[in-house]
Amino acid sequence: MESVEKIVEKYNCNPADLIAVLHDTQALFNYLPKNALVLISEKLKVPLPEVYRVATFYKAFSLKPRGKHHVRVCLGTACHVRGGERILDSVERALGIKSDEVTKDGLFSMVSVNCLGVCAAGPIMMIDKEYHSNMTPIRVEKILKKYR
Repeated sequence: MESVEKIVEKYNCNPADLIAVLHDTQALFNYLPKNALVLISEKLKVPLPEVYRVATFYKAFSLKPRGKHHVRVCLGTACHVRGGERILDSVERALGIKSDEVTKDGLFSMVSVNCLGVCAAGPIMMIDKEYHSNMTPIRVEKILKKYR
C-alpha cells in the first residue's frame, strides 16, 4: 500500500483530487482493491462511503480485478442504431463471457458502456486505450486475435 500512499501524496492529500487518486490507483492495480480504498479514505479524510460512491458511479472504475485487456462496447444511441448490440454479442461469443466478467485465463474483461464519445464512427469497441470504429461482427474476431 506504500505505492497508494505515494499516489495520495502526489496530490497533496487534497480531497478534491479523489477521482484522480482513484484513477492512478486503478492504473496501478488494474482495479480498486478494498484496502486501497480504505487507505485513500483515511489519507484524503473523505468518508469511506463517499469514496465507494465515486468509485461505483463511474464505469471507468472497477472494484473487481479486470483482465489484462479491457474491452468496452458502446451501446449509446448512435452505436445502438448502427448495430452495437450485434457487436456486444460477437464479443461475448468470442471471449465466452458476458458484460462485467473476466475470461478464465485473465486475459480479457468486458463491459458495455453508454457512450465512448465517438458517435460518428459507431459502432465503437475500445480495447485498453485503442478505439476500433465502424465495427462489424467479423472485425471483432480479427481485432481480438491481435490481443491474444
